[in-house]
Amino acid sequence: MLDFELLLVVLTAVSGVIWVYDRFRRRHRAADAKVSWLVDLGRSLFPVILIVLVIRSFVVEPFRIPSGSMLPTLEAGDFILVSKFGYGLRLPVTHQLIAPIGDPERGDVAVFRYPVEPSQDYIKRIVGMPGDTIGYVNKRLVINGEPVPVESMGPWIEDADFTEFRERLGDGWHQALVHSQSSVRDFSFTVPEDHYFVMGDNRDRSSDSRFWGPVPRDHLVGRAFFIWLSWNGGPNWSRMGDVIR
Repeated sequence: MLDFELLLVVLTAVSGVIWVYDRFRRRHRAADAKVSWLVDLGRSLFPVILIVLVIRSFVVEPFRIPSGSMLPTLEAGDFILVSKFGYGLRLPVTHQLIAPIGDPERGDVAVFRYPVEPSQDYIKRIVGMPGDTIGYVNKRLVINGEPVPVESMGPWIEDADFTEFRERLGDGWHQALVHSQSSVRDFSFTVPEDHYFVMGDNRDRSSDSRFWGPVPRDHLVGRAFFIWLSWNGGPNWSRMGDVIR
């Protein structure tokens, strides 16, 4: 699988070397001397690639939603923006923390590197903080012995086999789904230090911490906050511009 982040760093380094070389050589050649196409390309691309690398690594990064595990909050084909500085600034490729700016909050929709295969990016909702005991009983989330407040919304308009409900995590409410024909998988789990328990909003159609464990803090990429495009066989204008809650 192509590591786009690594490719971007390599292109920035190569074009940067060419740019520095050209600046140095410019002092020792005639003003009308021709330069090779490679040098011309490198010095032209370097500022652009550098800006893209800085924005993508430290400010905001686009992602495309590949599946329905976060329905009804996010649909397959949604293109979202992820804040990279919400959980602290990290160097590209090495993911070394260089500025601990902020902390994840319960209820955040977070993009992270999949613990089983870190080259893959996953997106889920943070439901468990370090030290929490997370339970799931009769398809109801329980945190530290207290059931999470919910409000039923009845059958989901897109598929009556699903029941839609509102759930409160932290200070905010979000919508989620359960499937009427799926079996209940009750469990209880205590979240280790520097880890987070994540679940998909489509509770019976999500591979999440219930199956492969919590997410280490250093695997968090950023907080999803905005849908800038939604395209699944065509544009979905009603979703474009939505704030992710």
